[in-house]
Amino acid sequence: MGFKGTKAEKKAAYDKKLCALLDEYTQVFVCHADNVGSTQMQNIRRGLRPDSVVLMGKNTMMKRSIKIHAEKTGNKDVLALLDLLVGNVGFIFTKGDLKEVREEVAKYKVGAPARVGLVAPIDVVVPPGNTGLDPSQTSFFQVLNIPTKINKGTVEIIAPVELIKTGQKVGSSEAALLSKLNIRPFSYGLIIQRVYESGAVFGPEVLDLTDDDLMEKVMQAISTVAAISLATGYPTLASLPHSIVNAYRNVLAIALATDYSFPQAESIKEYLKDPSKFAAAAGPAVTAAAEKKEEAAAAPKEEDKKEDSEEEEEDGGFGGLFDDF
Repeated sequence: MGFKGTKAEKKAAYDKKLCALLDEYTQVFVCHADNVGSTQMQNIRRGLRPDSVVLMGKNTMMKRSIKIHAEKTGNKDVLALLDLLVGNVGFIFTKGDLKEVREEVAKYKVGAPARVGLVAPIDVVVPPGNTGLDPSQTSFFQVLNIPTKINKGTVEIIAPVELIKTGQKVGSSEAALLSKLNIRPFSYGLIIQRVYESGAVFGPEVLDLTDDDLMEKVMQAISTVAAISLATGYPTLASLPHSIVNAYRNVLAIALATDYSFPQAESIKEYLKDPSKFAAAAGPAVTAAAEKKEEAAAAPKEEDKKEDSEEEEEDGGFGGLFDDF
């Protein structure tokens, strides 16, 4: 049973409820709720319990309650929600994982027929194939320029046809044809438009980012900062390792060009004095690679020998003397 009382009492109760939710929750989904039925909404509420609460209401009432909460608590961050209250929207307050809650909400989409005057949210394509309709129904297809043929006493669509484009209104002919073909092209549910978290507002696509994606973005930012720091000569934590390596290279180059030396440069000088040490250092790796190549080359030869011996056994040792016969 809904709350019974005067209009002023209902507004006060709604203000109290919304302010309490804003105090308790720091994560809010702003959802678009067009064409969502009451039964579907009940299923969504039931599926999101106990970590989440769905609250719908008039935009003016929600804006009023948010302003009241900001004035009472001094929490100005919630005012970011005001600009998001456009159209038929509602709130999902949650303490759960944002990505998991979004996936749970997406489970409750239901199919819907194309009603006359409805704006299509997606493209509607009529697939080819037998429709099961008798030839007297061809007038529907002719009006919509859908190529058909009569096959075994029924109408068959020859090729796929884009019947309705996204953003177009559904006409009476399109609605009648889709109804006859038993096609329910649209699906409706709560559509998450924006996400609010502790004063920050962002799009739901951010929830698709993985740890690897975030690490890649961070590494790109660090590389950019390091490049700028090195180019301008301004040291930062990002450029410090590169500066140290570059300084070591410069000092090493001076040591090799002069008589000055230090422990790290001694080994390099020894290699330059006696290049044979390079070969000695690389010897084990080269030898191992060469052995692998020899083993790979020898393997086919052994297989060939086995095949030859098998053929000889099959020929009885006559080596194909009777092939010509």
